[in-house]
Amino acid sequence: MNWIVWALVAVAVIIVLSAAIKIVQEYERGVIFRLGRLVGARGPGLFFIIPFVERMRKVDLRVVTMDVPAQEAITRDNVTVKVNAVVYFRVMNPEDSVVKVFDHVRATSLISQTTLRSVLGQSQLDELLAERDRLNQKLQQIIDEQTEPWGVKVSVVEIKDVELPQTMQRAMAAQAEAERERRAKIVHAEGEYQAAERLAQAAAVIATQPAALQLRYLQTLTTIATERTNTVIFPLPLDILNAFMASRRVPGGEGTN
Repeated sequence: MNWIVWALVAVAVIIVLSAAIKIVQEYERGVIFRLGRLVGARGPGLFFIIPFVERMRKVDLRVVTMDVPAQEAITRDNVTVKVNAVVYFRVMNPEDSVVKVFDHVRATSLISQTTLRSVLGQSQLDELLAERDRLNQKLQQIIDEQTEPWGVKVSVVEIKDVELPQTMQRAMAAQAEAERERRAKIVHAEGEYQAAERLAQAAAVIATQPAALQLRYLQTLTTIATERTNTVIFPLPLDILNAFMASRRVPGGEGTN
């Protein structure tokens, strides 16, 4: 009978030790309650609690990446959009995350959704598309202020995707195309203006030197002559013809046939 008693004692000791010995990882903390009252947070590593008197709840301190579901809202300029985001947060105070909120992950998710809709309603479409960094910072600040009493620190909030109605997409595409055409016409007109200025300057230089026009004429002929597959017909300058006619005149002012 003694061995049975010793066996029961050994089983009881094992049960008590298993209930008393607790191990938490480096990224965890154990929040201890003694008869329902908060004692504090312990860990990481190995520690002991009073069996059946104290109770432990583990809290993960690692950064949590949470997707915010797409929220449909109307911007300040009356455009309906769907926007989703991602939130990065972690528990800074494990005691508050257990005592002051039932489920800090779900609470952070819901407050992120409502804050996203609220900020979208206060912003215009152009701000949502062009000033996303400023909106991300504003969302992070608002959400962090509301989760701070729960011991949760929101470090980053990023808007991932903005979904616009098809009609708005077509209107924006037409606007962008018109803007590109306007810029192309301005660039083309600027090029024509600069070319006209250069031509005017070149004409002024050639007007002061008549021989320059002849040189330019010969240079053009040289450029055309490189294409041997073409036949080029060009008029001779009158000055050259006058030189030939003068050589055939006879004394007395009459020319020969």
